[in-house]
Amino acid sequence: MHAAPFSDPERDAVYRAIASRRDVRRGFTPTPLPDDLLHRLLTAAHSAPSVGLMQPSRFILIRDLAIRSAIHAIFQDTNTTAAATYTGKHAEQYAALKLEGILEAPQNLCVVCDPHNPRGHQLGRQTMPETAAYSTVCAIQNLWLAARAEGVGVGWVSILDPARLRSVLHIPEHILPVAYLCLGYVNSFATEPELERSGWEKRIALETAVCFDRYTEPSDVKARNTQDAES
Repeated sequence: MHAAPFSDPERDAVYRAIASRRDVRRGFTPTPLPDDLLHRLLTAAHSAPSVGLMQPSRFILIRDLAIRSAIHAIFQDTNTTAAATYTGKHAEQYAALKLEGILEAPQNLCVVCDPHNPRGHQLGRQTMPETAAYSTVCAIQNLWLAARAEGVGVGWVSILDPARLRSVLHIPEHILPVAYLCLGYVNSFATEPELERSGWEKRIALETAVCFDRYTEPSDVKARNTQDAES
C-alpha cells in the first residue's frame, strides 16, 4: 500500500510547469502583478522545504523605479566588467545577450537568507551550514514554478555587485543575498532556454549526468577536458 499519486491531469501540470519554466529577460508587460497573485507566489516560496524547518528566506519586493534604476546601474557596471573577461566568439555572443529585465519588469524581488537564524536549533546545519542557503534556493524554485503556472515570468539576475546591492537595499552584513529576480507578466514564454537558442551553451542528456553507486565524470566534462588539454 502506498500513497495515491495525483490524478493524471494534475501530475501532467506539475511536469509541464517544470519543463516550460524559463529564465525570462525580455517581453515583460508594464502591468503590475496584483497583490493576491503576489501573495500566492510568496506563499509557494515560503512553503519550500528548509533544513531543520528553519525557514531562513526573506523577501524584499521592489516596485520603486528609483530603487530599480539604482540596481540597474549596478548591473551595467558589473556587466561591463564581466564582458571584458570574454574574447573572440564568446565576447561577441556575450555582448548580444539580454541578461536582465530590471526596469522592464514592474516589480523586482530580492530573496535573501538568514543563515544564522536560530529556528531549527541547528538541526542539519552543524555539519553542512550551507544548507541554509540551499533552503532559500528551494524557495526560489517553488516561486519560479508557481509563477510559470500563473503565466508570470521570472528572470534571475546574478550579474550584480553584492556589496553595492546590500547598500541600496539596506541588507545587513549577516544576511546573505541569494537571488535578485525580475518578476512580471510576459507576452510569451520561449520554447527553449535563451542561452541554448543563442548558441551560448547546450543542454546535456540526462544519461550523461547519472551515475550509479560511485561518482564518475560526465562524458561531456571528459570531452571538454580533453579539448582543453589539446588546445
